[in-house]
Amino acid sequence: MTDKQVALIVGAGAGLSASLARQCAAAGMRVAIAARDTGKLTDLVAETGAKAYACDASQPDAVAALFGAVTGAFGVPDMVVYNPSFRARGPIVDLDPEAVRKVLEITAFGAFLVAQQAARLMLPRGSGSILFTGASAGVKGYANSSSFAMGKFALRGLANALARELHPKGIHIGHFVIDGGIAKPGGDPRAAERGSDGMLDPDAIAETYLQFHRQHRSAWAWEIEVRPWVETF
Repeated sequence: MTDKQVALIVGAGAGLSASLARQCAAAGMRVAIAARDTGKLTDLVAETGAKAYACDASQPDAVAALFGAVTGAFGVPDMVVYNPSFRARGPIVDLDPEAVRKVLEITAFGAFLVAQQAARLMLPRGSGSILFTGASAGVKGYANSSSFAMGKFALRGLANALARELHPKGIHIGHFVIDGGIAKPGGDPRAAERGSDGMLDPDAIAETYLQFHRQHRSAWAWEIEVRPWVETF
């Protein structure tokens, strides 16, 4: 054990979560990353020194085991980020009910499970941040995207309620509305269509997460929107 802060990123991959892992490691934090498939995390582990864990965030036992393993290895996390989401697109008359169930389990129920485990560990200490990656779909529903709106609205509601419940107890809650497309590593064909700064830079978003985590408690936010400067509201 060390006195370094511990970051746990759930739903790790090649985009925003990878940027978060890099910046947390660069800031001197001990980093744990979790995903269903840890094989895709090999390069990120080598680059950052993070420890990878396999976890299906929609399963209560798996989430409890994840927190037990991370706490045993590093101590109670100081910052927990919930990044997973899932989409089922199409007109409501055509949507597969099981696909919609999966959207809700991954996007919202998993967030509840992770937040519950994090809060149970952080409350005795009286400090920590629990951060949720949201989307513009959590503020306004789009046609043919009803299931994604359901999941992201639920995620935002969870964060809103937890901020009121846990802020007075020293636990900082953050909900991030990502309003725009996140640029993919190695170049993104959408960037040429949208022009300079038309896509959100995942490194810039990750920097915002860390700034949020470091906010002084006299001026805590619970939600922040990030969007390209050319993005319409």
